[in-house]
Amino acid sequence: MEVFEKGEKIIQILLGAGFAIKKSKVKGPSREIQFLGVKWQDGWRQIPTEVINKITAMSPPTSKKETQAFLGAIGFWRMHIPEYSQIVSPLYLVTRKKNDFHWGPEQQQAFAQIKQEIAHAVALGPVRTGPDVKNVLYSAAGSHGLSWSLWQKVPGETQGRPLGFWSRSYRGSKANSTPTEKEILAAYEGVQAASEAIGTEAQLLLTP
Repeated sequence: MEVFEKGEKIIQILLGAGFAIKKSKVKGPSREIQFLGVKWQDGWRQIPTEVINKITAMSPPTSKKETQAFLGAIGFWRMHIPEYSQIVSPLYLVTRKKNDFHWGPEQQQAFAQIKQEIAHAVALGPVRTGPDVKNVLYSAAGSHGLSWSLWQKVPGETQGRPLGFWSRSYRGSKANSTPTEKEILAAYEGVQAASEAIGTEAQLLLTP
């Protein structure tokens, strides 16, 4: 009952402020909702099934423009994909202005792999707070780029829940940094990325 009362108050405030509300868009209390294209179920962030089906049904691009469109379709879900940037880097190569479009075996492999990753992407969250919650950040610096993943664990959980995966390729001279410098960079950027998800909550940083 309290949920309905608060919902009605919010609607009245919005109407009073001059907003128009479509009745077809109003949804009552539910354990599952889709908002701004993202599926939320019991607090978990998921890729909607129709999005997965659309992406996995896509044919290999035949031009730079089609490759850019494909990258745009999958890029929104990159937080669900471990080492996303490293996987799709061959696809970005064919979109560069200085490069002619050439779809080779490397691009085809990356295209097939990222579609598989999207099809089997894990749900993220929900974010939990409290003294018993342990936030564990894993950072790594590989030969092709940096990657991080943030997990939450509470007593009784062995693996924990993933809150997000981040990654990027090396930029400019950073590719020539020493392994130690790359690990430091990965840890620094990992903490920054994780802080966007959990704010000022404490993090346990683990590196290889």
